[in-house]
Amino acid sequence: MIDNEQRHARGLLAINVGLAANALLAVLKTTVGIIGHSPALLADGINSTSDVAYGIVVRIFMGLSSKPADKEHPYGHDRLESIAAVVVGAFVISTAISIFWSSIGNVYDLLTVPGEGVGPSSLALIIALATIAVKIWLSLWTGKVGRETRNNVLLALAADHRNDIFSALAATIGIAAGQFGYPFVDPLAGAVVAIIILLTGVEIIRESTADLMTTLPGKKLTEEIRHVLAGMDEVLDVEEVHGHRFGVYLVVNLTIGISPDLTVAEGDRIATRVEDVLLEEIDLMRRVFVHYHPVRPGAGKAAPGRQ
Repeated sequence: MIDNEQRHARGLLAINVGLAANALLAVLKTTVGIIGHSPALLADGINSTSDVAYGIVVRIFMGLSSKPADKEHPYGHDRLESIAAVVVGAFVISTAISIFWSSIGNVYDLLTVPGEGVGPSSLALIIALATIAVKIWLSLWTGKVGRETRNNVLLALAADHRNDIFSALAATIGIAAGQFGYPFVDPLAGAVVAIIILLTGVEIIRESTADLMTTLPGKKLTEEIRHVLAGMDEVLDVEEVHGHRFGVYLVVNLTIGISPDLTVAEGDRIATRVEDVLLEEIDLMRRVFVHYHPVRPGAGKAAPGRQ
């Protein structure tokens, strides 16, 4: 398992590579979209420009999230990763709305003013095809790094790169149709892409806000905690498990039941042992707080599914 320093380093590398690629694509697609008379490629260029804007914001947030814990933030700054993912989602949604209305306006103009449309250039088609190739690689690589480091920001960026594949593909179809005498297909493709981008932005925000707001661990983690503690005979019951997510890391509060015949000092020893075992056995567990109290004689271990 990679350590926290390596995790942040790999995350920043993925963000920097994506930021550089988006900056180059934004310049190329916006410029060629204008001079090559392609509303779809221009819309895709605007999308890449917004990618650059929020990429800079995400880069700042990722840098801040790597700061160690301090007096004001005793659990570290990892939750900034989820906040950064929300920023990504917000930018994606705003970009989708902008592209949609611009594309619909272009379709209307082409249909109501016959003969005004100029077909897109071959250079626009080449740029769109090159964008597809670049974005396929970025989506696969960023997603791989995101899964390996369990980084929500990178997973959100990978989803955005995947959207850009569909955006560039739609632009390619629109440009090709325009060259065959159907110029209205070009901006119409941009509108379809905008809807796809909008749905992905909503999904990114939904997943990111869930990480920020959750106070209970998932069923899998609860089962894992109960399974680990089942091997400790002195823990008679696991009554409550509450968790808080800070980026990829977890802070857990749990209540255990111990024998009423034990002293306070013995109870404290058991609680400390529980903390040590969970920190050792469960990946990405950062802090564990244990509350203990006596349970009635004969009480057994809690059933695995009990909350």
